[in-house]
Order: sequence, then structure tokens, then C-alpha cells
Amino acid sequence: MELLQTIKHKQMKKGFLILAGVLTMTLVSCKKDATKEVKDENVGIAAERDEKNANFPIMTFSETEHDFGNINEGDVVENIFTFTNTGKAPLVIVSAKGSCGCTVPSYSKDPIAPGDKGEILVKFNSNGKPNQQTKQVTITTNTEAGTEILKIKALVAPKPKAAAAATK
Repeated sequence: MELLQTIKHKQMKKGFLILAGVLTMTLVSCKKDATKEVKDENVGIAAERDEKNANFPIMTFSETEHDFGNINEGDVVENIFTFTNTGKAPLVIVSAKGSCGCTVPSYSKDPIAPGDKGEILVKFNSNGKPNQQTKQVTITTNTEAGTEILKIKALVAPKPKAAAAATK
């Protein structure tokens, strides 16, 4: 019985200490007004920095998805995705990679000035890719997002069995 009272006493004491600590932290943290700590010169510096950061290039595509429709297995099809740099800085494409080896993008390595147009050619080789196919190209750029995504799709009619066996 005495042991039970000692345990209850320690638990109550621990509870009061925790409550006192939380109350103290709340009172201390509410004393200062953080807005009075900001210096006017820092506000100007931050505004200038944010303005510079807003000068990113922007890749505006005429389309970001292309459907090749129905094609035959083994066909190699291609589409040119056109875009305009609608931002305020030169656009640089760092890389463009297909989601698999059957999707190959090519692009200009030269910077695209604000207002200028560019192209990305995407080739899709449907060999060994029967049925519905959806692939994507990830473009790494110096835009604010850092990456842009293009998608292609096609319904690939499988090779007839006899033709498939003859090619093996």
C-alpha cells in the first residue's frame, strides 16, 4: 500500500513538473514580437533577391502529350514537341531522357533566349512493344521547377505469330 502511494506521488510530481515546464515555455516564447526584430534594410535585400529569383526561363509547350494512334509493332515513329521560352532568362536544356531505351529524345544544346522557340524530337521504336504503350521524356532544365515532362502513347498492333517466329 505504501509502495502504491509512493508511485502515485512520483507520478503526480512528474506531471506537475511537465505542466510547469510547458507553461513556462509558453509564457517566455510569447514575450517578443518577431516583427519588431526585422530590420528595414533586410526587407529590401530579401525583395531584391526574390525579384532575381523570379527571372527564370519558362518552357511553354504547344503540346506536352502526343498520341501516335494505331501503329504496327516494329514501326519507328517520331514527333517534334515545340516550345517557347516565355520567361525572362535564357533557357538551357541540361538533359532529356526517355523512360526506356525505345524512347529517344534529341534537342539543341544551345541556350534559347527569352521569346525564342525550340524543339525536342522524340522517336519511339515499337519493336518488341505490343499493345498500349505510354512513355515519357524527362527534360532537365534551368526552369524554376527544374524538370519538364513530355508524354507519348501509341496502340501497337502485335506482329503476326508467323512473322515473329521468322525473325528469331
